[in-house]
Amino acid sequence: MQLEENVPLAPLTTIGIGGAARFFFRATNVDELRHALAWAREKEQRVFLLGGGSNLLISDDGFDGLVIQLDLRGITVESEDELVMVKAAAGEPWDPFVAHVVENGWAGIECLSGIPGSTGATPIQNVGAYGQDVSETIVRVEALDRTTDRVVWFTNWDCRFGYRASLFKNHERDRYVVLSVTFRLKPGGCATIKYPELQKFVDERGISVEDLQGVRDAVIAIRKRKGMVLDASDPDTRSDGSFFMNPILTREQYEAFARIAPEAPHFPSGEDVKLSAAWLIEHAGFQKGFTLGNIGLSSKHTLAVINRGGGTAKEVLELVKRIQGRVREQFGVEMHPEPNFIGFD
Repeated sequence: MQLEENVPLAPLTTIGIGGAARFFFRATNVDELRHALAWAREKEQRVFLLGGGSNLLISDDGFDGLVIQLDLRGITVESEDELVMVKAAAGEPWDPFVAHVVENGWAGIECLSGIPGSTGATPIQNVGAYGQDVSETIVRVEALDRTTDRVVWFTNWDCRFGYRASLFKNHERDRYVVLSVTFRLKPGGCATIKYPELQKFVDERGISVEDLQGVRDAVIAIRKRKGMVLDASDPDTRSDGSFFMNPILTREQYEAFARIAPEAPHFPSGEDVKLSAAWLIEHAGFQKGFTLGNIGLSSKHTLAVINRGGGTAKEVLELVKRIQGRVREQFGVEMHPEPNFIGFD
């Protein structure tokens, strides 16, 4: 194993924050991954699996253990008839994979365009945007079970998907390492447009649902307006994307909330009610462009916590706690961060 030591992690994240990894290894296949995990067990080192670095906040002290960067690559078409089965290795960058799918005319993930990060992270978070979740098209997840060192397979049902939730994130955290994800897509299918903002955008421009590339371009255009597409020239994109999840309330909880803020936007979520995290943040007194030291909120979207330059994890946590406290005090609603917090006690 070619281990590196004291490797800065901030450049490997989209928000550009975090200290160094005590040990660092880049795994390009399953055997290398197994060797790295075995080394960590032997040396009694903690392990963190790093993908695209787009949904995490790393401590200013870094990570006192072994960081394994997953760089497994490859896209394979397993079958193609009425539906196409496409397997992508965990290290494949997500947006180029979406672009590849759209170019081939396979419908199912076009509204998830422009999202940074790796394909292997998508089932963990049940990544979603603009009316689509990956859980709608994932049919199989291949993973390494760290307790047995064996490769196992999960069906969609096995993954226990929920809103930004899955078996891998909420029930068996740190047990499995995602190796590949297989999607079932529709050749020559139409785009799925459920999100009102996207519907309005495509209607105004006369984009047909049969035009997958046009819909992909529309999604990216909307995301760019919100600073949600990585762009080195735009400081608003130096972030983790949406930092807070939209709160989900029971009907009883929503009735209590509605007495405080009857005008707040809300949406059905199964038997529950989903609120707009952005609305809560703004109406708690935090507007677009709010700053706190070297950290702030995007000038384009209040959900994005950005690194204005030289920002620290300590500053991010201070801003997050302020927002959580103000929303709790004003509306009685708990705001939960979406990114993973790494290296914190």
